Amino acid sequence: MMQIKKLTLTHKKDLRVILEDFQLVLNDGDKAVIIGEEGNGKSTLLKWMYDPALTEDYIESTGERIIGKERLGYLPQELPEAEKTKTVYEYFYEKEKFWDQTPKDLAVLARKFGLTEEFFYRDQQMSELSGGEKVKAQMMRLLMEDATVLLLDEPSNDIDLATLELLEKLIREWEHIVVFISHDETLIENTANMVIHIEQIVRKTKSRYTVAKLPYRTYVEERLQNFERQEQKAQSDRREKALRDEKYRKVYQSVQNALNNCSRQAPSVAKNLKDKMHTVKAMNRRFEKEDARMTEMPEQEEAIYFQLGGAEAAMPAGKTVIEYRLPKLETPDGERVLAENITLKIRGPEKICIVGPNGAGKTTLLKKIATELKAREDLRVDYMPQNYEDQLDLSMTPVDFLDSTGEKSERTKIRTYLGSLKYTADEMDHPIRELSGGQKAKVLLLKMSLGNANVLILDEPTRNFSPLSGPVIRKMLREFPGAIISISHDRKYIGEVCGKEYLLEKDGLRLIREEK
Repeated sequence: MMQIKKLTLTHKKDLRVILEDFQLVLNDGDKAVIIGEEGNGKSTLLKWMYDPALTEDYIESTGERIIGKERLGYLPQELPEAEKTKTVYEYFYEKEKFWDQTPKDLAVLARKFGLTEEFFYRDQQMSELSGGEKVKAQMMRLLMEDATVLLLDEPSNDIDLATLELLEKLIREWEHIVVFISHDETLIENTANMVIHIEQIVRKTKSRYTVAKLPYRTYVEERLQNFERQEQKAQSDRREKALRDEKYRKVYQSVQNALNNCSRQAPSVAKNLKDKMHTVKAMNRRFEKEDARMTEMPEQEEAIYFQLGGAEAAMPAGKTVIEYRLPKLETPDGERVLAENITLKIRGPEKICIVGPNGAGKTTLLKKIATELKAREDLRVDYMPQNYEDQLDLSMTPVDFLDSTGEKSERTKIRTYLGSLKYTADEMDHPIRELSGGQKAKVLLLKMSLGNANVLILDEPTRNFSPLSGPVIRKMLREFPGAIISISHDRKYIGEVCGKEYLLEKDGLRLIREEK
């Protein structure tokens, strides 16, 4: 059993309360997903659960963590800087449990993740692995540690579809405790039997949390139904109050007018009217008590929304966006051929997705396509890389990064847009490095929106958005009037946004799905 008692987490910089008096009890078999909008503290909570010291630089915490005999294993959202320069072999051999594994154990574990036993002994730096290979390495080392509690921060990021299915199976069949964060709604729907929902309401001035022992889809549907019922009851109460108040106003006015017009020669009538006024005022006090118990309008954290691409982003149906030919796709160091005879043709506002196993070269290919298209003068191209740091200046604030003119009106417009994306005034002035992965992704999407690109090149565009924001992001991209070339393993994104799906294989790109 793992328990958290009366946990309160407060940002040191802006004194914003992320969680207040948070209570949680986890038992074997619990598969809890933490959900909430970007920047609400999901990763911070998971870090604190693993080791409160990991949050001390930016969080003030009070509360108690009881773990008993549980052994905690933690997969961070991003590989720590200290681990990036290690070779794959160094990354594994520094853990004692690695030496307890027999060659057969290592071979079985590697095959489970679609790798060979040779992977554990590579002299390649961890930073040079593909995004999916990094996650696989972390997961394999975690499983060697014999943990009983798995704390997983975005384990579904960057892994291929086969590994996603393996991850689903691992979580479902885990006999102990799993707490995870994921953007992948399909993964959540197929695994979670408990929901921890962190919200920031009243313009991010008030924290609220919900712990529900329900599957994710059931939780979302019941929550929506409860909100609708509460809203209908609150509206009904307010209509009844308006009618009651109008009747009361007429009675009060009638008695008051009678008192004002009462003759001094009719003291008994005046006394009766004063008694009646006393009764009317007593009635008003009773109404005030009833109003205090009236059903409140439900407060919920609204999902983000803004338009991606206006009329200028529209792509003519007959325009050739790209006719791409690449005889040979090699690793960045040129030491290995990944694929050959690659061809890709896109016309008009097509939206395509490239899929394939980790290490197949999808990101390398997308970078090459981006370089070629960005050199074109007849297209306006924006590129969202897998690693946001390739495009963001982490030392700048979101406002400074997005501001291209320095004019007051431009900065005001940017702040308005950021506000619509649920940034607080304080967060707008934080360095980008202090923002969550989802908030960084929002900055890049907003830059695209302000730039009126008609071609978007997106490497895992939904990877850092919460499942609550996911449907909104997919709607924005589906309605984008230009062309989209993307990589994704997000099954809902692929199905809802992309009209064509290509598989990257050794002998090129193969069309595996096309909407008719």
